[in-house]
Amino acid sequence: METSLPILELGGVLLAAAVAGWVARKLTLPAVIGYLVVGLAVSPFTPGYVADREQIQLLADVGVVLLLFEVGIELDVGRLRREHRGLLLASPVQIIVSTGVGTAVFAALGITLEVAAVLGLAVAMSSSVVIVNITRSARRTTDKPTETALVGWSLLQDLTGVIVAAVLLAFVGADARPPGEALLGLVLFAGAAVLAARLLPRVLHALRPYPDLFLIVSIAGGLVGAGVGAVMFGVPLALAGFVAGLVISDTPDSAEVRRRLLPFRDVFAVLFFVVVGTLLDPASLSGGLGWLLVIGLLLVLGKTLPAWLLARAAGVSRPGQVAVGLSQIGEFSFVLASLLFAAGLIEAELHAALLAAVALSIAVSAVAARLPMPGWTRGGTPAGGAGPGPVING
Repeated sequence: METSLPILELGGVLLAAAVAGWVARKLTLPAVIGYLVVGLAVSPFTPGYVADREQIQLLADVGVVLLLFEVGIELDVGRLRREHRGLLLASPVQIIVSTGVGTAVFAALGITLEVAAVLGLAVAMSSSVVIVNITRSARRTTDKPTETALVGWSLLQDLTGVIVAAVLLAFVGADARPPGEALLGLVLFAGAAVLAARLLPRVLHALRPYPDLFLIVSIAGGLVGAGVGAVMFGVPLALAGFVAGLVISDTPDSAEVRRRLLPFRDVFAVLFFVVVGTLLDPASLSGGLGWLLVIGLLLVLGKTLPAWLLARAAGVSRPGQVAVGLSQIGEFSFVLASLLFAAGLIEAELHAALLAAVALSIAVSAVAARLPMPGWTRGGTPAGGAGPGPVING
């Protein structure tokens, strides 16, 4: 059968990722690092076996949609207002400040202003998946208020970032459409999302007694919402997936949707990080080391430092741990960088540097957020007892 070899290859990649993730954990590293190494090992840029990237990419795209769909579901502004009111201002301000700093630096280095703004936003945003895993890791040292602050901050980042990215991408020309047409597509998609917010929660509630149908419609809701946004309205797939999650975020059945979705999200998320590894071109990266240094400095001075200051101002009990936990870039930044690269708006060296920054910043932030820095454990003890969390946990 023609599909036998691709299925064998996919199973082999997942097994290799599982082994690499286990080894990474034994070395006290996040499992994500193991997945990235597997991707690099089966990429066309390293000797040995080369995996069919298109096949893995399709499933990884599904993973990105489900990742951001689940993030959208988890966004509960009402709970954040009750538990961490200060974050409602601190997180959007951090996105704006970090994006502004990044835009200024990239523009000063010769990048056009519109593209520099998208790159600045990519650096400003963190990885919700990695942050959730920091708060669920068996080796974590976070306490409950810090975990709530980290997750809430990252979710508000996603909400702010989606809005800013939608506007920027409309003007940057990443989808080769005039800005007016792109903005009209966003408005129409927002209208469609409002209609879906009235219909989909009712359908899910009616299907609650039927677990199989509830699961199918939950997953289909995210995929169809993302697909409709991309195909009919020209909204980037990942952004549309996030909005699809917002549609059911404030409904009685949203928690059950998340619970059912998590196993599928975790499997596909592994493939997403493998794909990031397959895209790392050591030759391009060698020419982009200067860009990697720039991005690293932006992460420290333009993101982590403002996050620490804003966390202190917001009354977060462990501002240093929150700032370090937010200091990586992840899936949404990868999507933005890929859109720019596919449109020919950034060179291969800068794209490779961004991908390397994704891998390195995830490793550094996930490990550093566990370290018992002075003042991080004031008024509490290391959290524990919540179990190892999902499969992509560190």
